[in-house]
Amino acid sequence: MRLSFGLLVASVAAGLLSVAAALLAMPAASLQFGLVMLLALLGYVLLDQGVRRVRWAVAAGIGLLAVVAAMRLLWYQEQVDEAGWLTYGQGVAKADMLARVREVIDRQRLAALGLTLGVLCLAAGVLALPSRGRRQGVATSVLALLLLAWFGLSLARDFGRYPLLDLLGTVWLALLAALVTMGALALSGWRADRRWLLPLGLFLLSLGAARAYSDLAAAWSAWWIMAKPPDGAFLQPGVMVSTSTEGFPQVSWAIEAAIALAGPGLVAVGALRSSREADAS
Repeated sequence: MRLSFGLLVASVAAGLLSVAAALLAMPAASLQFGLVMLLALLGYVLLDQGVRRVRWAVAAGIGLLAVVAAMRLLWYQEQVDEAGWLTYGQGVAKADMLARVREVIDRQRLAALGLTLGVLCLAAGVLALPSRGRRQGVATSVLALLLLAWFGLSLARDFGRYPLLDLLGTVWLALLAALVTMGALALSGWRADRRWLLPLGLFLLSLGAARAYSDLAAAWSAWWIMAKPPDGAFLQPGVMVSTSTEGFPQVSWAIEAAIALAGPGLVAVGALRSSREADAS
């Protein structure tokens, strides 16, 4: 029991360090601490022997998210090793630029696959919890519908500007992850723990999945514009250089890191608490 609690404390500490590193524009350290946070959380879930109803589903979900975090860390390190300063000028062919962007898209699609499998496992854990008929379920259903409406408006803007089938062929995994988390959020009110950690975690996880969709759609739209620019558009390779941001707070990065880590953490802890409370009642 002490080891389990120690892993939970370590997970929280690593998550806070990851957010702090993102705030200080230290992306490598932020990714490393984020991976440590998920691994410690995975250990905490696996060591909890009293919640067999949801333990393996939640552990599988956290494990898959940890794999995604490890891939992102590896990709970032490869990017740093390949070029600290990236210069695109007239000597770089357009095909090379398109190939680089396409590689980024393929990596994001692979990360979206891991995210989708992870949230499916977490949603399975939520569905395995017994429904206790709490009235708060209406609140989470309304919140999920509002979130879905906001997400749908953002989808409509993308669908209106780009070919629908081509866009969906690239982003459908990220889209599925977002819809699954919102569906789990809608059902979580009937299965929530007393402190409402589970619905809060699913809300943050939904925001993270929506962000993953947005990043993938933005990368694909950039590739599409370069590959097939609109009539009359003037497209010329420019110069992209890395600028040092060390020492400047990066609030948006820190918020994204906090959402990405707090969501799975709260879902895992909330699901375990809800399972214990259901067994005790």
